[in-house]
Amino acid sequence: MDRYAVIGNPVAHSKSPLIHEAFARATGQRMSYERLLAPRDGFVATVERFVAEGGRGLNVTVPFKLEAYALAKEKSSRADEAQACNTLAWRGDHWYADNTDGVGLMRDLTHNLHEPLAGRDVLVLGAGGAARGVMGPLLAKTPRSVVVLNRTERRAAELAAAFMQHGPVTALSAAQLNGRRFHLVINATSIGINGDVPESLWPRRPFAPGGLAYDLVYADVPTPFLRWASKQSAERMADGLGMLIEQAAESFVVWRGVRPETQPVFAMLRPGS
Repeated sequence: MDRYAVIGNPVAHSKSPLIHEAFARATGQRMSYERLLAPRDGFVATVERFVAEGGRGLNVTVPFKLEAYALAKEKSSRADEAQACNTLAWRGDHWYADNTDGVGLMRDLTHNLHEPLAGRDVLVLGAGGAARGVMGPLLAKTPRSVVVLNRTERRAAELAAAFMQHGPVTALSAAQLNGRRFHLVINATSIGINGDVPESLWPRRPFAPGGLAYDLVYADVPTPFLRWASKQSAERMADGLGMLIEQAAESFVVWRGVRPETQPVFAMLRPGS
């Protein structure tokens, strides 16, 4: 039976095994899927051991997406654009790297949440690997504007410069955003994971009428970012569970060549939603 896994640190909380086991049952694929905890200084050794034991593919989560990209000898255009990898596929004698985060987010926004992106104004909070992974697919949807806001303004400027040729993306400070309103605000930072949301770092009331707050983090209760957004005039809110499921489906296609249906898995993980 072909072996697959999600690798990260921490990884015990990951819902990826539930998702891929459901995909395998629905599509009749004979495969196993597990959680793989790697020491923070032992990613490559853990991956080498996994493939030596018959591993065929990996989902890569924090903090290893950059190491996974560097490890692969063959890379998709999506991975090259993001300079990061969340999906590794074993190709006989080398690893193939892909990045399905951005396309997973776009599918969740457009297909599941019915959020139009063309001609809309988008604010992205954060300028790290998560933001970089979604920027290309986001700009491909032809929004009117994409603004990057980050605590370190230099990193925001670097991210905007890297994607300027793909669409109207700029980096602004929180002060420069006063009075600006956005149809979609995406939290691509780790701020708020531990419950501490430094509101001084984020703009006041950045949401246009009907605005959507989207957190790339997923949780069984509203995240700190979404609780903050509800106080800042956001009319709609979503966490990253839909993105997790959709990016997993893209990874499944890379590995198995078949696309699973995602709605039954969403209903399984969040019944009644």
